[in-house]
Amino acid sequence: MLSILDKYIIKRFLQTFFFIFGVVMLLSIVFDISEKLSYFLERNATWQEVVFDYYISFILYFGNMFSFLIIFISVIWFTAKMARDTEIIPILNSGKPFGRFVRPYMISATLLMLISLILNHFVIPNTNRLRLDFEEKYYREVMIIDTYHAEYPGGQIVHFKSYDSRTDRAVGFVLEQEDETGLGVSYFIKAETAENIPGTDKWVLRNYYERIHGDTNDIIRDGLRKDTTFQFRMSEIAKRENVAETMPYFELKEFIERERVKGSSMVPLYEIELYQRTSYPFATYVLVLIGISVASRKRRGGIGIGLAIGILISFMYIFAMKVTSVAATNLGFPAYLAVWIPNVTFAGLAYLLYKRAMR
Repeated sequence: MLSILDKYIIKRFLQTFFFIFGVVMLLSIVFDISEKLSYFLERNATWQEVVFDYYISFILYFGNMFSFLIIFISVIWFTAKMARDTEIIPILNSGKPFGRFVRPYMISATLLMLISLILNHFVIPNTNRLRLDFEEKYYREVMIIDTYHAEYPGGQIVHFKSYDSRTDRAVGFVLEQEDETGLGVSYFIKAETAENIPGTDKWVLRNYYERIHGDTNDIIRDGLRKDTTFQFRMSEIAKRENVAETMPYFELKEFIERERVKGSSMVPLYEIELYQRTSYPFATYVLVLIGISVASRKRRGGIGIGLAIGILISFMYIFAMKVTSVAATNLGFPAYLAVWIPNVTFAGLAYLLYKRAMR
């Protein structure tokens, strides 16, 4: 059963969180509109598309991404206000241990954490698809890929020099098929350009050279155009880095396995996206505990000092996440460790601050 104290703190917690959440999202939308309004007008985006396809998804995505930091600031704000108004001292002087005072905070944090987990893994990927499709249509710049290389199942190796979304063609296209031993090449084809007919496995190769290796003689062909089919499509190759944001949990796991088989260099980035969907919500517990420990004491500087300390810790946390993410994408550091190390490190800091606050 929840006591009067529990209900009071939970109410204050949630009210402060949603107020700050609303303010932050409102400011974010204002800045985003000021940057992109000209694109929307020039390309005749309808208001329904802007509101429902873009900005609702925008609020869900960015609001949930930074919800743990908004929660952190919320905790510091209203806890520091309680300390300033001398509400915490009577609670502790009534005989209740500090841990009892922390309990309603953790109940609220658990509720918000569970909502964030569900949104991260199953809801937001679908709304992200609408948002990114909208950006592709009305805002995104040209996508260019340099030096693509992948190994597909069945010993098929594909690489090309460049791809430009304006022409939707790969330049310097080469495909090699390994033989049954995996030591040689049974088929080789290269083309000046390769174009995939949208929505199909059909390809058009221009200025091509083809070689089929035989037991005694090789068959060599060349020409201006060749219509053929491959087991892959350009839509599978020409992907933006944030494509993983549009995939729910199980779809993303399958996608990562396919990319790993192909030898894609983007696998660590996709793994970070997968693991962050869980680590970010769990950061709520760590930051709530730090917030309570920092703000529960009455200070001469009032709420401002607590907020300043909270913002400093937030920047440190974000910096730690960026450092470990870069280590995972560029240095081969395991992605699951990269996303959880900041949580574990700051959990140690939270424990020390909590022990200090209990005195």
